[in-house]
Amino acid sequence: MQPDERDGADCGGCTLGEAVARRDFLRDTVTRALMVAFPLLPGTAIPVIPNAVRNLQFVTGVDAGADKAYPFPGADGVAIDRDESVIIARFDNRVWAFSLACPHQNTAIRWEQGARRFQCPKHKSRYRTDGTFIEGRATRGLDRFALRRDGERVMVNLDALYREDREAAQWAAAVIQVEK
Repeated sequence: MQPDERDGADCGGCTLGEAVARRDFLRDTVTRALMVAFPLLPGTAIPVIPNAVRNLQFVTGVDAGADKAYPFPGADGVAIDRDESVIIARFDNRVWAFSLACPHQNTAIRWEQGARRFQCPKHKSRYRTDGTFIEGRATRGLDRFALRRDGERVMVNLDALYREDREAAQWAAAVIQVEK
């Protein structure tokens, strides 16, 4: 078991119910993905699949090219898209797109403006402006989306999410250098 996949017994205030809910979510997600992957008989309805299935495409290596456009940040700061669970951050002439989920247990992280860092409210894991891990229960930096600049927009590939510990080269390259 990976350190970031701990069950509630290892995490003080966590509940085992969250682990069970994750198992149910994964089972339902795989079931729905299989229903879409294999054609159904004519006249059979295809169920609506939630945005969370995008992670399945990442895991299986399918690149559906699901780019989402965001305004290119003109100054240092953070913008959060809760609908897509994306954080756009610009600092020190660089732009990143992070997953809103803490790598430890997928809790939505928060931006602390005064401290200029991200923090998980559940177990207090902290991250620098570039998403690198500082301290806490997590064991890696924030997951980064692949991104590119298209004029005055940041194009984020919602199907390409990189973990620092598994795709180190892609994680490190998932940044836009801003010309001064």
